[in-house]
Amino acid sequence: MTAPNPSEIYVDGPWRHRAVTANGSRFHVAELGEGPLVLFVHGFPEFWWAWRHQLVAVAEAGYRAVAMDLRGYGASDKPPRGYDALTLAADVTGLVRALGEASAVLVGHGEGAYVAWTAATRSPKIVRGLVAVSMPHPRRLRTALARDPAQLSLSGYVLGFQLPWVPERHLIRHGGALVE
Repeated sequence: MTAPNPSEIYVDGPWRHRAVTANGSRFHVAELGEGPLVLFVHGFPEFWWAWRHQLVAVAEAGYRAVAMDLRGYGASDKPPRGYDALTLAADVTGLVRALGEASAVLVGHGEGAYVAWTAATRSPKIVRGLVAVSMPHPRRLRTALARDPAQLSLSGYVLGFQLPWVPERHLIRHGGALVE
């Protein structure tokens, strides 16, 4: 796996970039502002940049706004294992502590919201509040997947990403047209 181009990750702006170690891995964060911590957790296939507008608005509202790159994304570590919801949730709560805070409001999108829900369930003293964008509560999602064939069909693309080589083959079909 090649490392990401730093100029595509460390984009200049009013925020500052740094690496923070938590849960045995190194995480890239972009942060702005002072006050209570609001931690933004991106979805798939995003990275911290997805939250650039919210970082500014939330910091201007009097909060410490931090957007992270989850493990495997952006400039964060890319270990061979640890991509399950429990480990990712431990990464998030570990990052809250590594940032020197006792608690945070988590804002997650898609997969990031699933991770945030998991973190809130596992560590309610650390997760002061939760905003989940484009992701229902995991129990509700499981029920819908089990009972509603239409929802299972709509969510089927997620399973495709878990099959060996299928995503890669899909991306390079037709001369790599999807990549361009």
